[in-house]
Amino acid sequence: MSKTFAVAAVLGALALAGCTQNIQPTDVDRAAIGAAAGATIAKVGGRKESDIYKAAAIGAAGGALCNDVRLCQ
Repeated sequence: MSKTFAVAAVLGALALAGCTQNIQPTDVDRAAIGAAAGATIAKVGGRKESDIYKAAAIGAAGGALCNDVRLCQ
């Protein structure tokens, strides 16, 4: 997976996870949103199945940790 694609997946996941501010999501909620966003970005980008799993993992980590770095509060 290219670094540009990985960065795009993380940024997309963070942006999506930040949209849940009014419902007080937990880390698990944000991780699920991030994983879905990462996998969707990879699938639409025409990546291999293994890259889709990697993008989902990156998105999940980004979503779960975005509030810790004050990106989605």
